Amino acid sequence: MARASEEAGSGGPDTGQQYRGSDRRRVPTPRLSRFSFVRGQRERVRRLDEREGSFVDRYSFRLWLLVLWVALMNVADSYFTLFHLQAGGIELNPVAAWLLETGRFRFVLLKSLLIGVSLIVLCVHKNFFLARAGLWTAAGAYTALFLYHLSLFP
Repeated sequence: MARASEEAGSGGPDTGQQYRGSDRRRVPTPRLSRFSFVRGQRERVRRLDEREGSFVDRYSFRLWLLVLWVALMNVADSYFTLFHLQAGGIELNPVAAWLLETGRFRFVLLKSLLIGVSLIVLCVHKNFFLARAGLWTAAGAYTALFLYHLSLFP
């Protein structure tokens, strides 16, 4: 009976380690935790078959660069849109045209907010196929749009 109580309070029968609390592996890493944006502990999953659909609380430098690229391209798109509209151009995107009706400052604010929230959701879901596809599609589309804006200059 004494042996069973010793094993229950240790790391195992032969390890000699003291048990320090609940096993953190019993609960999967949540979508958002206190570690999500500062001092996270898990950047990758340990097993490849667990990668799809899992959450982590640290993000790679490459992912941060991709998110930053999309955010910067969004700001550039806002700037070029306003520049070209001032020069007599028209807005072809109906959502952006509707946002423009709210005023220039609100257009930039709302557009940046919408893209920013979307980027956070995609970043948190980085281990989901659709999120990865969405991030890379957004990066490619904004890069193409940036090049299109540049081509409009004489």
